[in-house]
Amino acid sequence: MMKIDKIYLDRYSRQIVLKNIGISGQKKITSSKVFIVGAGGLGCPIADLLCRAGVGEIGIIDYDKISLSNLNRQTLFDTSDINRYKVDILKKKLKKINPTVKVNIFNKKIDNKNINKLISKYQIIVDASDNFKTKFLLNEKSIKYKKKLIVGAISRFDGHIFVFNFNNNKSACLKCFYQEKPSDDILNCDQEGILGTTATILGSFQANEIIKLIIGSKNNLNNSILILNTLNLNQRIVKFKKIKKCVCDL
Repeated sequence: MMKIDKIYLDRYSRQIVLKNIGISGQKKITSSKVFIVGAGGLGCPIADLLCRAGVGEIGIIDYDKISLSNLNRQTLFDTSDINRYKVDILKKKLKKINPTVKVNIFNKKIDNKNINKLISKYQIIVDASDNFKTKFLLNEKSIKYKKKLIVGAISRFDGHIFVFNFNNNKSACLKCFYQEKPSDDILNCDQEGILGTTATILGSFQANEIIKLIIGSKNNLNNSILILNTLNLNQRIVKFKKIKKCVCDL
């Protein structure tokens, strides 16, 4: 049972005072379970901010080790972490930030064989991956198990965020927008480059949308894409609808 004591109230006091959250909203945050796929430029700020907000249980999957080239944008890592597994370092640092949050780590690649078991107990699935194969797999399984899905993508100075609530049968999905799978080259940081601030801003936006879904805010990006360019600060939101005979229309 959730213990609401002076420490709890003090830790989350700046959120509880917000009339859109309050103590009831904070209880929802503390009771929530979020699964993050990817512990890189998006995954780091997402995990950091959700941990600080008090999300009750966070699952993180990634099979990669930290490299020097990661440090311009993967904000929870430093030079002493190089050549260590990302998920191991993330758990250690998140527990220091907020020891009340349960952090589950999975040092493996998510695929069609293990995804059902991995995501089963989480209400919200967060895509922070760098390839469309994973994004479409998360889309398919989130539809099947009626999860809420937040998808992020970054490259150069650009970022996109999608939000889907598959508890609602009217929800569109990622394939309604990308009717053909784009090339992974556009998400390749080695080739295209990425500014660290772009990754952190987009990861923060994803975390913000997650919290809004948890507290039940109607002001969210459901069935929309947020398109942001951090170089010229252009931003727009594009709504789209479910298309017939899509994977979400079965």
